[in-house]
Amino acid sequence: MADLQTEQIEIRKSDPRELALIEALYPEAFPDEDLLPVVRALLQEAPVVLSLAGFIGSSLVGHVIFTTCSVGGSRNKVALLGPLAVAPARQKQGIGRALVRAGLQRLETVGVVHVYVLGDPAYYGRLGFVSETRVAPPYPLPAQWSGAWQSLDLCNAATPSRGTLAVPRPWRQPALWAP
Repeated sequence: MADLQTEQIEIRKSDPRELALIEALYPEAFPDEDLLPVVRALLQEAPVVLSLAGFIGSSLVGHVIFTTCSVGGSRNKVALLGPLAVAPARQKQGIGRALVRAGLQRLETVGVVHVYVLGDPAYYGRLGFVSETRVAPPYPLPAQWSGAWQSLDLCNAATPSRGTLAVPRPWRQPALWAP
């Protein structure tokens, strides 16, 4: 398998015409989860979503969504990372990392100071995310997931917010926050 040192990945904002490619990627990457309803709903929330697609040649190899959120009473701009999908044949090649880093750079340029994620601490920890205790997720998490709620401070982050992450409608489904 080739890696990103030998192949060039193009990362750019996804285009609505690529929806079929994106919809094909998620069941491939997550055969045991149905993420398509939330992906579709998030992609319709254009003003509050940064959707990045990664291509090698004409093949979609990865996709990530960052959703603008808020923490009650705070003026800090924050975002939620997820979902992130990489084609199974292209996993463990740095594509997910490249997508996340590209998104973080874009968010930083528009003033986002904190990014939150619910995901594997081993994976996201390699990207600089740490266990989050200041801001709670929108729904209580099972005890076994306590380390999965993580955050990353961008740039010279303002004083960290405290409270609960307020998310847009597509994320207001308790099932998305439970096993």
